[in-house]
Amino acid sequence: MNEKALELAKRIIELDLQRDAMFEQLIQLVGNRAEELLRFFQNRL
Repeated sequence: MNEKALELAKRIIELDLQRDAMFEQLIQLVGNRAEELLRFFQNRL
């Protein structure tokens, strides 16, 4: 594998971990409506 591919894979994993942490914060703020809120905004983009 080339270096660019490895760097991209590493960055994707880092972003995924960051997303998980942010989602946990969202759950703390809005509870079980977190998924609904994400879908709402995702559909507007």
